[in-house]
Amino acid sequence: MNSPLEILLIDDNPADLELLRETLVDQGRVLCVRCVLDGQAALAQLRDTSKGAAIRRPDLIVLDLNLPKKDGGAVLAEIKSDPQLRSIPVVIFTTSQAPNDIEHSYMLGANCFVTKPGNLHDFRAVVNRLEEFWLDVARLPRQGMP
Repeated sequence: MNSPLEILLIDDNPADLELLRETLVDQGRVLCVRCVLDGQAALAQLRDTSKGAAIRRPDLIVLDLNLPKKDGGAVLAEIKSDPQLRSIPVVIFTTSQAPNDIEHSYMLGANCFVTKPGNLHDFRAVVNRLEEFWLDVARLPRQGMP
């Protein structure tokens, strides 16, 4: 693969975004990590074709449910209903542990649901496991293409 994997992080908490980005980048992989603070901006970026190759389609999306302007459930529903975006794996990474949120996320097409741990050590450990699974074990759509 010639270009780095693109990961889009969508979360309204700048501290969580920075910790996610830092943990992903610290693993020494060749990654391009982009961050967006609200659901509306995330969808605009995903659908923006005016910049051509400048903004590539992400290979993986990490999405919080609690977002301003457009909540994560609505963002997920739009991604999974768009033929151009639906094949992008979406990991829900949120503080919620509510059974309704988990069920609803999977019904909307989430590829997995992970609750954010409350402490730094566990947060990093979970992000490392997510990275290992999604980037080493799972085959992402772009990786299967010639």
